[in-house]
Amino acid sequence: MAAVFNQYSLFLVVLVILAVTGAFLFRKSPRLPEIIAFIVVLLGLVVAWIALRPTQTPLSNAAEEVRMRIGSGKPVLLEFQSPY
Repeated sequence: MAAVFNQYSLFLVVLVILAVTGAFLFRKSPRLPEIIAFIVVLLGLVVAWIALRPTQTPLSNAAEEVRMRIGSGKPVLLEFQSPY
């Protein structure tokens, strides 16, 4: 169960945020301002996912180039990240 939450935590958090927002906004019959607010929240979450999603760096497959940069006398920061 922990592995599922770890790998899909952003998706699960987004579902909870949308459920809570929808329950709060649509308590009564939905009107246009509530629908617009829900769409704004949804678009904000989509933009956040696009901005924060993990992407592959250009040097992730170039191990020899990274090894050469390490020994060239300049400081090098290596980050190892999980794609989840």
